[in-house]
Amino acid sequence: MDIITIGDGMITFDPKSKGPLRFVNQFERKIGGAELNVIIGCARLGIKTGWISRLGKDEFGRHILNTVRGEGIDVSEVELMEGYATSLNFKEVQESGSGKTFYYRKHSPTETLTPDLLPEDYIKKAKVLHVTGVFPAIDDVNSAVILKALQVAKANNVKISFDPNIRLKLWSKEKARATILTYLPYVDYLLAGRDELELLFETNHDAKLIEKLQEFSIEQVVIKDGENGCYFLEKDNWTHFPGVKVSKVVDTVGAGDGFNAGFLYGTIKKWDLNKTMRFANTIGALVVQVPGDNEGLPYLEEVEEYMGEREMIER
Repeated sequence: MDIITIGDGMITFDPKSKGPLRFVNQFERKIGGAELNVIIGCARLGIKTGWISRLGKDEFGRHILNTVRGEGIDVSEVELMEGYATSLNFKEVQESGSGKTFYYRKHSPTETLTPDLLPEDYIKKAKVLHVTGVFPAIDDVNSAVILKALQVAKANNVKISFDPNIRLKLWSKEKARATILTYLPYVDYLLAGRDELELLFETNHDAKLIEKLQEFSIEQVVIKDGENGCYFLEKDNWTHFPGVKVSKVVDTVGAGDGFNAGFLYGTIKKWDLNKTMRFANTIGALVVQVPGDNEGLPYLEEVEEYMGEREMIER
């Protein structure tokens, strides 16, 4: 595999109308999950992907498994667990495209994936392991699973990509900080939001953030900044790569995951930094123009068309 990930898969219920969730009467069933979105994005770009997970042995679990398999992702390390319900979330979307998420994922089937059941050989054969802070936030056993996975990957020269993806509806600031700081010594590619770095290091000063980050042996640090693009840490300074403007933002969920997929694709292809960042920013821009967590994740030729590198034929 080029990239594998470990994460929870969810059924997401997207509102058919915008505004406060209490006034929404109809929803559309889709699938989501931070790690799952990234691996779907990578698969659509054409690289070999795999997913380690546990789903409920129910109709929702079967739907997610079949959908992910249909994306061309290897699901040999995904199991349907008897007696567990597949995780759910409900989304609230405002007219601006921003929104809130309401989770129903206690007693997730992923709690049956313990460190001793982790498929170490599967991890060893990958080029990159991508993980986030969402999975360990769900259950304490998940935290231990991720730490074990990081140790296996590091010991076998598998590159590690990490997105803090801090969800304070799932755990406290203190627990998020303590857990994630134990992961950072293993990380090669850190893909974070500015607010997440400030939470982790308890400062909003550039110089102090950089000083803290330099305590770890992280090869590449990226700050994702939405429509403003991203920032890359080079020595003692942040280099800015501008975002790609869009005419209308429909749904911002999944844009960061799309960026991650683009960054990982460019990194695996050994592109230069400018090309990788432009590619990743373009995918983020494409995602926000489509409702849903991963429906806007593009295929490679669609990104190339949007960037003007491939001729677009509409009819």
